[in-house]
Amino acid sequence: MSKYTREQLLAVVDHTLLKADATWGEIQKLCDEAIANKTASVCINTCWVKPAVEYMAGRVPVCCVVGFPLGAMDTASKAFEAATAVANGAAEVDMVINIGWLKDGRYDDVKADIAAVKKAVGDKCLKVIIETCLLTDEEKEKMCDIVPEAGADFIKTSTGFSTAGATFHDIELFARCVKGRCKIKAAGGISTVEDMEKFLDLGADRLGTSRAVRLLAQ
Repeated sequence: MSKYTREQLLAVVDHTLLKADATWGEIQKLCDEAIANKTASVCINTCWVKPAVEYMAGRVPVCCVVGFPLGAMDTASKAFEAATAVANGAAEVDMVINIGWLKDGRYDDVKADIAAVKKAVGDKCLKVIIETCLLTDEEKEKMCDIVPEAGADFIKTSTGFSTAGATFHDIELFARCVKGRCKIKAAGGISTVEDMEKFLDLGADRLGTSRAVRLLAQ
């Protein structure tokens, strides 16, 4: 028997639709499901932020992605996208790091990139996607220091658009290395209720998935 209620699980889910061909009708359906199920947020692309905020009228927060899915945009462009999203009503922003800079050991640049986006979002929640499937454990551990040092609120595993998504190993690593300095989000490929529960048990504070409402349907 699960130690989590359906409501507890849904309350930590960013109900997500990031497909390139998503239509407004599909975004509305996502919002309706989020309202009905009291999810933590809806997570969408920035072009949908303003209409989604107006449609939901404060009933569920709107989260959006920035520099997505590659993270290879220049810092000013990421910061501008984030600032625009917040101006349009986004309550949370999930940004992608510059993975190439990390691979090159340009740690100060990676940190400055995150800090610039955090400055742009102000007191809104910033989650930092490090795309764990492309990183070594050493690089993941380094990001567990950089993300909180840059002022971000969450470290997040994955975009869901690369070679793999969240793993139990990565959430264990985050929990061990972050040591409470920021929160943890598991995202990408979460496909069962059992997975959701285990990610939370291992230390995740938030789950990003498009499947949770369906998996937990009454």
